[in-house]
This record gives sequence, C-alpha cells and structure tokens, in this order.
Amino acid sequence: MALTGTRSRPWLRMFLIGLALWVATVVITYVTQNTNLIPTIVLLGSFLVPATFVSWAFGHRHSGEVTGELVFRTFAVGGVLGVLGASLLESYLLHPSPWLFVGVGLIEEAVKLAALALLTRHLTHKSARDGLVLGAGVGFGFAAFESAGYALTAMFTQNGLSLIDLVTTELLRGLLAPFGHGLWTAILGAVLFSRSTREHFLLTGRLLVAYLGVSLLHALWDSMNTIAVVVTLVLTGQRLPASGYPGQPTSAQVELFTVFTWTGLAVISALGLVWLAVLVRASRRTVAPVVVRGYPVSTDARWWPAGRPPR
Repeated sequence: MALTGTRSRPWLRMFLIGLALWVATVVITYVTQNTNLIPTIVLLGSFLVPATFVSWAFGHRHSGEVTGELVFRTFAVGGVLGVLGASLLESYLLHPSPWLFVGVGLIEEAVKLAALALLTRHLTHKSARDGLVLGAGVGFGFAAFESAGYALTAMFTQNGLSLIDLVTTELLRGLLAPFGHGLWTAILGAVLFSRSTREHFLLTGRLLVAYLGVSLLHALWDSMNTIAVVVTLVLTGQRLPASGYPGQPTSAQVELFTVFTWTGLAVISALGLVWLAVLVRASRRTVAPVVVRGYPVSTDARWWPAGRPPR
C-alpha cells in the first residue's frame, strides 16, 4: 500500500530519492573528505525542496497549456532572471538604512513578477490556478539558486571549509523554503492571471495591493532576526550600544531571541498560507464576468524581449 501511494505521488518519490542521495553524499563527503563532492551537496540540498514543491504544484494545474516544459522554464529561467535582476537592482538602489529590507522585498517581488509575465505572456488561457502554479515555479526557482549561494557562502570560514555550516544552512533553508519565495510569487501569479487574457496582462489595484502585501511579508521575514533582537533587548531592559552591536547575550536573552524569531516566522508563514488558501478557494468558484478597471499591458508589444509584433 505504501509503495502504491508513493507511485501515485511522483513529487513524494522525487523528494525521498533526492533526500537519500543528499544524505549519502554528505556522509561520504564527511568520511572521505573529498571536496569534489561539495557541489553535489550544494545542488541537491538547494534544489530538492523547491523542485519537490514545483512538482506537487504541477499536479494542480488547470490548463493543458501549462506543460512540464513551461513549468521547468519558469523554475530555471525565471529563477535565474530573478536572482540576476534582483542582484543588479539591489546593488545600485539599496544602501544601509532601517528600510533596507523593505527595499529588498519590493525589488525581489517586482523582479519575480516581471520574470513570470515575460515567460508566460504567450499563453492563450490564463487562470488564477495556472498563475499560482507558474508563480510558484518562478519563486521556488529563485529560492533554489539563492539557497545555493547562501550554502556556498556559509561553507567558507576562517578555519577553512566547513561541512557542518554548509549542511546546517541547507537544512534550515530547506525547512523554510515552502513558506518564502515560492509562496509569495504564487500569490502574485494567481492575482495577475485572475484578470488577464491572451492579449493583455491587466495591472489592477488588486494586483498592486497583492504586490505590496507580499513585499511586506518578505521584508518582515528578512528582518525578523533584527526585530527579535530589538524586542529582546527592550524586554530585558538593555539598551542598544552606540556602536549598534549588543554585547554578549545572556542565556535568557538567547532563549527570548529564539522564541521571538521562530514565532515571527511562523506568523508570517501562516498569513501567507491563509492568503493563498483564500485565492485557491476563489479560483474554484465560477463567477459571472465582470468589468475590471486596470492598465492593460499587451502581451505582443514589440518591447518584450523576443516579443512578437502586434497582430
């Protein structure tokens, strides 16, 4: 029975096989000290959870136009475009400030939304369900490439290469991956596709609200460590030094920091999941066509990269 259940869920089989390969690679690398296996650890660990969730989402598509090739393209090409675009814009537009993470959220969500629109503009049929699936593809692709970068960075320490830091980083980011980029871009994709047609993407007030909303969730997620530090210092009656760096924390402060950090991440995740559930439920209802005000962006405009001329 268990085997049959696994066969009926290809995403589960993918996850279990990938997890077994990743664990085996970590163990063999530790035993043999063979650094040539490190890229395998990074790639398997960074892409396993995102690819699994994209595979699961693919099974919930609405239109036959959403093929495996298209989903792979949104995952791979959309992920790379998102990472490159965000890196370029953040390096030029962002500077150290209390609002740094707000800027990061606004830029990264805008870049992922643009990548989604670019890669799906020729679809004849656009539905909220398909927008959710393809948005998740872009978001999880972004998360996978970003996680690979964080894993490699964590591996380099003052004492040389650290396999433990690499593995713990991948475990943590794999655990949190379902509640981050993939979730936020799935929300944006569902809202974008819900009012768009073959000829136009419709930029509506609802899409603007969704964009600002997921950008806020993103900013809160990235800044949760800082928020937890400030709240911990306030509750323990300690002021932040002029240097901006607190001294050695007490055991009580460490416990409070941990509780506030994980509680904050849990609340942000819950808000995103509830929002997504509302969109999924709305996509299942058949409603009468309504006139929606918005700014139409032609999917055949000449300024699209490799775009086709207007018909």
